[in-house]
Amino acid sequence: MKSLRELYRIGIGPSSSHTMAPHRAAENFIGRYPSAPRYRVTLFGSLAATGKGHLTDRAILDVLGDDKTALIWKPNELLPRHPNALRFEALDTEGALIAEEIVYSIGGGALLYEDEQVQANEQRTDPYPYLTMRSILPWAEREGRQLWEYVYEHEDTDFDQFLSDVWTTMKETIARGIENEGRLPGSLNLARKASSYFMKSRHAYGMIRQISKLFAYALAVSEENASGGIVVTAPTCGSCGVLPAVLKVLQEDFEFTDKRIRRALATAGLIGNLVKHNGSISGAEVGCQGEVGTACAMAAAAAAQLLGGTPSQVEYAAEMGLEHHLGLTCDPVEGLVQVPCIERNAVAATRAVDAGTFATLSDGKHMISFDEVVDTMAQTGKDLSSRYRETSSGGLSIFYNRDELEALAKHGTPQHDQQEPPPGV
Repeated sequence: MKSLRELYRIGIGPSSSHTMAPHRAAENFIGRYPSAPRYRVTLFGSLAATGKGHLTDRAILDVLGDDKTALIWKPNELLPRHPNALRFEALDTEGALIAEEIVYSIGGGALLYEDEQVQANEQRTDPYPYLTMRSILPWAEREGRQLWEYVYEHEDTDFDQFLSDVWTTMKETIARGIENEGRLPGSLNLARKASSYFMKSRHAYGMIRQISKLFAYALAVSEENASGGIVVTAPTCGSCGVLPAVLKVLQEDFEFTDKRIRRALATAGLIGNLVKHNGSISGAEVGCQGEVGTACAMAAAAAAQLLGGTPSQVEYAAEMGLEHHLGLTCDPVEGLVQVPCIERNAVAATRAVDAGTFATLSDGKHMISFDEVVDTMAQTGKDLSSRYRETSSGGLSIFYNRDELEALAKHGTPQHDQQEPPPGV
């Protein structure tokens, strides 16, 4: 299980797997072959299906160059190790192959190379000895320690400063999102809502005020992400609004210090890391349950800790946050990280606070464990049709499409349902 530095990544939106990771993969490739006269990049599976809406083309071309690079889109072809795959090729002036690399974007901005020798050049830290909650909780009870202490014990000496930078970036993203108004980029002409929600929250009272602020802050971050702004993956770009919103509201309402927020970030990161290691945080692999579901689990755990929960209560909160998102599909309309993604972040933020509160009111005992829910989520993701795993070929993305609606009315089934998915999907 890797360092939390590989979970919390600061970068540009709108997608950690479709924008941030391809951008970094392109930088790695051109760093190895800087003098190649030409490049060719082939995108497979989900990267090709929703790449244009996620700005994958711009992420690559901005690095390799529009005039030197040819992009090939193969949405119906998968490579074996992950639905998000790219083939980078360096070519000579005659178009002959100089070098080739295959890389997978496995979620949250992380890369996995087909060539293990190349993969060794990536940052690979595996500091954690316990890789499941069922092994971490006995450690916490035996040592009389909290989950955040487990993280700090196994990260490097500059880790607290790293979390400080993460929290600063999250707050800055909220501030920009609250201030910015107007229309989001893309074909949906979606209006920003965060500023309006924030102003309305100022005139609300009690529970409605807190919920309104949660909505406003989550919308602010998600709208900044959708516009290609700077965000922190938590655990992905598409789900980056949940955790900052919850932490910001709780800090304001309970006057928590930044030090306690950093500890909550450590616990939240541990939850996200466990899901990433034992399941998946990739929408292309398991649907949105792996993105927003994991984000809700992370924020719920952070909330439970801040509210005075024990390690068992924190685990319970994380379990609820993920369990009640099981089966959530990833079907972005027009391939944009906007509908339903932005609203999902706002709603998940409120569910995270609810789960954290529910868990701290309990004795921490419950029937289904966090590890079991992670395993269930991973299996559910495998069972989901590829139409519901970030390909925009099913679900909401189909029913928003007028041509598909006409096909449904005529034939009784969406066009994409009239044929079997390609092998391996």
